[in-house]
Amino acid sequence: MTKSPFVNKDKIQENQFAFAIYDAFPVSKGHSLIVPKRIVSSVFDLDDEEYNNIFLLVRDVKKILFDKFKPDAFNIGINNGTDAGQTIDHAHIHIIPRYKGDLKDPRGGVRNILPDNTGYIK
Repeated sequence: MTKSPFVNKDKIQENQFAFAIYDAFPVSKGHSLIVPKRIVSSVFDLDDEEYNNIFLLVRDVKKILFDKFKPDAFNIGINNGTDAGQTIDHAHIHIIPRYKGDLKDPRGGVRNILPDNTGYIK
């Protein structure tokens, strides 16, 4: 892996270890990505300083998105590995603003990426 598809995008915010951009295929208004500056396939390949600062940027970008788009809630997600749906071989974190009424029943949030076989949500 030598070139990131994220490098030529307009940045929302950045710090020493990562930058934030709007997702090219947003699922909601303001859907953004936090991308490590060091190219790694998995967030688990980041060192502690990178990892911690990337999540500080998640928090900073959440504030920016809230001020700009006024969402009611957020989903934060990572597709880590092909079998988890990762299609770009450069780790990144999704920040997905959520709006009241965007789904009929949003209960369970990220638990609903797979069919629920737990009986937890009815």
